[in-house]
Amino acid sequence: MPKEPVQRGRKKLHLVQLIPNFMTIGALCAGLTAVRFAIEGRFGLAVALIIVAAIMDGLDGRLARLLKSESDMGAELDSLCDLVNFGVAPALIIYLWALQGMRAEGWIACLIYAVACLLRLARFNIGNRQPDNDSNSFQGVPSPAGALLVLLPIFLSNALGDGSAYATGLVALWMAIVGALMVGRFRTPSFKKATIYAENVSFVLLAFVGLIAALLTYPWTTLALADGAYLLAIVYSLLKPGPKTPPAASADA
Repeated sequence: MPKEPVQRGRKKLHLVQLIPNFMTIGALCAGLTAVRFAIEGRFGLAVALIIVAAIMDGLDGRLARLLKSESDMGAELDSLCDLVNFGVAPALIIYLWALQGMRAEGWIACLIYAVACLLRLARFNIGNRQPDNDSNSFQGVPSPAGALLVLLPIFLSNALGDGSAYATGLVALWMAIVGALMVGRFRTPSFKKATIYAENVSFVLLAFVGLIAALLTYPWTTLALADGAYLLAIVYSLLKPGPKTPPAASADA
């Protein structure tokens, strides 16, 4: 007689365990809506939504580990959403803001940046399957940081002027440079495992409050200064003694 098929029990998940995936999809919605606002000429809101997507991207993986809800599907969702949020969306925002008049040259710069982000994420997916021996640094600029760097011309234009696009050729060149920084194999700083002494917690909290106040009061200047500080940190990381390209450095997206 034929054997009856074995019926496996249906796996149950707590809804709370789906929160990281909700955040990932919410970040994707923020990135796509940023493109919509850019099409409408509302570049301030577009930039704000890219920042929201970056914050949600930084939280979803940590929340998944905390809730013990990590999965292969969640990892793939995160990587695909990162390509849209930090590769495609920023490229389109910059193109709509400054590069439409350049036609072919401006579009080429956008393609270079978006493809560099794609390569960055592909390298992360491969490296994520290997042991991470240097989780205190990244290889190249992570894609969320790359998105904020490529938006630097918008930050500077609003901080120093009326938000209009100037020197579009330099903007296109900057996009290509940021793309190169993303696919580079040099070390960039990571703060994932940064620690502080317990007695300094109050100072860190006050510094955080100051940062939020600065973002709310002088958002463009604060974002431009943050980009500048990050670039200086990259230069310091390149100049300080030590191995420049560790074989198993973290390639976080």
